[in-house]
Amino acid sequence: MHDVDLDPSVKEFKTFMNNHPKLIEEVRRNGREWQEYYEKWALLDEDDPFWDEYKERNRTGGKHPEFFSKMMDMTEKMDAEKVQKQVKQLNQTISIIQEMLGKVQNNRKPTQPFGNINNPFNWNRD
Repeated sequence: MHDVDLDPSVKEFKTFMNNHPKLIEEVRRNGREWQEYYEKWALLDEDDPFWDEYKERNRTGGKHPEFFSKMMDMTEKMDAEKVQKQVKQLNQTISIIQEMLGKVQNNRKPTQPFGNINNPFNWNRD
């Protein structure tokens, strides 16, 4: 049977499964029938929370799917020019701070409370 002969909903389910390799692994691992997942998909729709675990794992591949998902959402919404401007301002601020710290360190001279370190009692050699 070729894809052309398949019912449109079966084609959609096949696409859904191909987009969720972790779900395919789950089906193979637990030995359940594809029919069971097809029926759930048909009843629940692909946006149902039941599928979230497979979507998140597939999307992030890590232990902290929510964090990575949020990071991906944030990066998609970022304005590259704004980010670049903010990075430039941050670099300028860091440079100013480094310059100020350098001046402060240069202005500090080691104090010698007892005079010359080499001759702490200020004795002259005869």
